[in-house]
Amino acid sequence: MSLAHTSSMARVAFNEEFAARLNEEEIEMCKKAFHMYDKNGSGTIDVKELRMAMESLGQHPTDEDLYLMISQVDEDGSNEIDFGEFMHAIMMNKTMTAHAVNEEEVLDAWTAVGGNGDTSGGVSISKLQGILTDFDLRVDVAEIVGSSKPEIDYEEFKALLS
Repeated sequence: MSLAHTSSMARVAFNEEFAARLNEEEIEMCKKAFHMYDKNGSGTIDVKELRMAMESLGQHPTDEDLYLMISQVDEDGSNEIDFGEFMHAIMMNKTMTAHAVNEEEVLDAWTAVGGNGDTSGGVSISKLQGILTDFDLRVDVAEIVGSSKPEIDYEEFKALLS
């Protein structure tokens, strides 16, 4: 069995796994988006088509950025994105988005523990430690943020929640 055939079989299994994690509507949206970006109907999205897609979204990436984007999902080394690779990119983005710390939620938590709404100031490590203890959470905040100071700032707080 050739390496190309093995790679193709692995990609099919991979794509079937991701397709199983999307609902019908999401799969249909992916198909429509792919065909919209595949301007010449070749079944792949090349650098030129990716540039047009990005520009339609108000972004103006450099050639280097475009090649980097493609290389991150181009599993077969064709310098183009086929539908399976496109689906892979969509699923990677969906997964990362699901795990991303929501800035608004972080700010709400920051203000709830005594931080300022404009992210300035600090929150007492002992106060934060007390809140965690009240919820039976065994976390040493000072150890995690690596801070010997009495307060943490917004960025340290955000990192703590990540």
